Amino acid sequence: MNLTKPVLAAAGAAALALGLTACSAASADGADDGTVTIGTLRAQPHLFTPFFYEDFAPEGVEFEVVLFDTSSDIKNAIVSGSVDFGVTGAASVITGVSQQQDVTIVASSADGGTRIVASPEIETPEDLVGAKVGYPMGATQEILLKETLESLGIDPAQDVELVNLPFAEMANAYSSGQIDAFISAEVGPSIAIQEDAHELTSPYETGIGRTNIVLATTASLAEENPDLVQDVVDTHVAATEHMAGNTGEWADRMVEEFALERPVIETAIENTWPRWEIDADYEKTLQAMNDEMVAFDQVSDPADTEALTDTTFVDAVAAP
Repeated sequence: MNLTKPVLAAAGAAALALGLTACSAASADGADDGTVTIGTLRAQPHLFTPFFYEDFAPEGVEFEVVLFDTSSDIKNAIVSGSVDFGVTGAASVITGVSQQQDVTIVASSADGGTRIVASPEIETPEDLVGAKVGYPMGATQEILLKETLESLGIDPAQDVELVNLPFAEMANAYSSGQIDAFISAEVGPSIAIQEDAHELTSPYETGIGRTNIVLATTASLAEENPDLVQDVVDTHVAATEHMAGNTGEWADRMVEEFALERPVIETAIENTWPRWEIDADYEKTLQAMNDEMVAFDQVSDPADTEALTDTTFVDAVAAP
C-alpha cells in the first residue's frame, strides 16, 4: 500500500506554509506536479478519510496529507492556499463563509464523532446539576451541549459549572478529577470510557443532528478547475465508502499511524458514520448549525447558504 506519509503542520509554522503554498498553486492550476494537498486533523477517526485517498487516486494524481491541530487552522490554510482541500468541521466553513472568505463545502465526510461522557457517580443527566462539565468554547460541541442540557431542563448557565478546555486536554482533565463530565470530539471520550466513564446522553438530538465533518475547498478552485475538484471528490467518495465497509482496516491504520490503543479506536469508530452525500436533509442540518452559531455568538452574521455548499460534484457522483 503506497500511502504518502503525512507532513506535520502546526499553526504558525511559516516555513512549512510557504512550501505548501507553492505546491498548492501548482495543483490549483491543474495539479501540474500531480500532487494535491489535503488538510486534516491528527488522531481523530472522523477525519481519517484522507489517509485512504492514495489507494483510490486517479492516474497521475498523488495526495499529500497535511496535519493540523484545529479545524479553524485547516479552513485558514484552504483560504490562504496553503492546502488545496481540507477534511474539516462544517462549523469552520460556516465561519469562513460568514466572513466572506473563499471556502465552500463540496462533499460531506463523516457524521458523529462527538460524545457526552460522565463519571460513574453521574448516573443520569439530572445528576449533572452542580457538576463541573468540560466543553470546547466556540466549537459545535458547545452548541450541542447547551442545547442538550436545555432540552433536559438543565440551565447551562446556572445548574452546572462549565469548564472551557481544548479537545486534547479533555480526557486528562477528566482523569485528574478536574472535571466530572465533558463533551468532546473523539478520541477523548473513548479514552475516558476505557478508564471508567460512560456515555451519559446523546448529543445528536438537536436540529444539527450528527452533522460534523465535510470536504472543503475554495469556490475559486471549483470554478477554475472543476475537473480536478471532481477527481478529488470521486476519490473522496471511494475512500469514504471503503472506510465505512472496512472498519477493521480503518482501526488498524489509525493504530499504525498514530500509535493509539486499539480498544480506544474501536470505541470511537462505533460513534462515527462516514458519508459523502449532500442531500436536502443534510442541507437542513447545516442551516441549523448556521442559525445556532449566530444565536450563540460564534459568528456575527449567518453564512450565505448559496455560497456554503457546491453540490455539483457529489451530484455528478450520484447521477445514474
